[in-house]
Amino acid sequence: MITVSDLTLKFSEKPLFKDVNLKFIKGNCYGIIGANGAGKSTFLKVLSGEQEYDRGEISITPGERLAKLSQDHFAFDEYSVKEAVLMGYPKLYKLGKEKDAIYEKPDFSEEDGIKAAEMEAEFGELGGYEAENQIEQMLSGLGLEEEFHDRMMKDLDEGQKVRVLLAQSLFGNPDILLLDEPTNGLDLESISWLENFLIDFENCVIVVSHDRHFLNAVCTTICDIDYGKITQFTGNYDFWYRMSQIMQKQAKDQQKKREDKMAELKTFIQRFASNVSKAGQASSRKKVLEKLELEELPVTSRKFPYVNFHPDREIGNFVLTAEKLNSKDTEGNVLLKDFSLTVHPGEKVAFVGMEHNSITSFFDIIAGEEHCENAVINWGQTTKYTYMGRDNNRYFDNDLNITDWLKQYSVEQDDSYVRGFLGRMLFTGDESLKLVKVLSGGEKVRCMLSKMMLSGANVLILDDPTNHLDLESIESLNEGLVKFNGVVLFSSHDHEFISTIANRIVEITPNGVIDRMMNFDDYLKDNQVKDLRKEYYAGTDKKIRF
Repeated sequence: MITVSDLTLKFSEKPLFKDVNLKFIKGNCYGIIGANGAGKSTFLKVLSGEQEYDRGEISITPGERLAKLSQDHFAFDEYSVKEAVLMGYPKLYKLGKEKDAIYEKPDFSEEDGIKAAEMEAEFGELGGYEAENQIEQMLSGLGLEEEFHDRMMKDLDEGQKVRVLLAQSLFGNPDILLLDEPTNGLDLESISWLENFLIDFENCVIVVSHDRHFLNAVCTTICDIDYGKITQFTGNYDFWYRMSQIMQKQAKDQQKKREDKMAELKTFIQRFASNVSKAGQASSRKKVLEKLELEELPVTSRKFPYVNFHPDREIGNFVLTAEKLNSKDTEGNVLLKDFSLTVHPGEKVAFVGMEHNSITSFFDIIAGEEHCENAVINWGQTTKYTYMGRDNNRYFDNDLNITDWLKQYSVEQDDSYVRGFLGRMLFTGDESLKLVKVLSGGEKVRCMLSKMMLSGANVLILDDPTNHLDLESIESLNEGLVKFNGVVLFSSHDHEFISTIANRIVEITPNGVIDRMMNFDDYLKDNQVKDLRKEYYAGTDKKIRF
């Protein structure tokens, strides 16, 4: 158990947290949510001891082991994958090293034998003999194929390292588990495995995530960070959201009553301030007014961008046909083989599955960013598409500020218009003059969404658009795509995002394509789809879990 008492943390004299009192107990999963900059990741660092605080106390039940998902992707580059995972349980790792060192002694004595035997017993009690098998199962469950299990960490790409570091934090059944954005870089299959793992996990979990489906699946309690306070709500994310809407409405109603009362008092004061017989009443009401004006009734610090796509023209009967698409990656692996697809008006198509590079290649080809010999690609005469790829850094490799950058894609060149548009995307005041090359990942995505909104396109192509976005931006984009009356082709690792937008699911597998006109939740339940997935993934190193 972790107990937080009167926690206060200041940055530049401004409190990030003030007088926070919380308990985190065994058997619960706590989801930490809050606006960008609210201090979610900082709070986890405080709990783990990485971040000092100004006042208060944090106590952990004696003897309990705390594990945290590492954010340093290079810290274990000189170790093998399995060894990096084993290091997540320091006591077991250290004991194993000491035990091996005794056996390697050239002058191995009887005393060494007795000590080694004691170590062997303790090693077994800690689960050392089952460790390798557990590590392999964990890595496979998180989508890291067996061929990578014995490689060096420095030889893995970023996505693979994320999986290893997640396995490291989960290994050894820690008493307290801290996870900061654990679903980042994971596909839907791996997220499904992680959800099931945490649902069965009997100890204490504290997690920061922007994945609503994940929070709903695993969390028993939501901890909302707002205005320097952390408030616990028993229930999952959807329950918190409903409660927060009710609380916001109540606060707004209270604010309206306060404003009406203030207006009434001001009218009375102005009318009778110079009236001798009413002067006392006017003075009394003035004191009440001053008190009302000093009161603050903050609703929430959360800010939602305004995402709304307006096509310049209605889409016609013919949207897109793509035939004989073939592509390979830089190592010669086949991504697409004679792939064909027809898209019709009104369709919002989610591309799912584990072949992420194949999906990206398809998007790049139909958007004209990747050449494909002998391919037949026909867009309808009434169609106008806009594309946001998975990697958009090339758009920001310049010295423009955000306003000038967006003006490149705007018919209206007036600065006030562009800045007003940026304001709706949360770039207010001087933020609209920031250089684009220093923007964060989430800010770049909001810029790309602004570019797409200005395009007037009736076909939107988005490759994993929720990556880097916070919950508020994801919800705004989600709502904007639901309302959009054009065609959407997209991929995402966000279950909720897919299930609320898509009316057609396309899954590219190593041995075939599954294409169904249905929503995502029905797709997951469909027995014919399950049979096809088993058939198409048979004989591959891909592990299917949904």
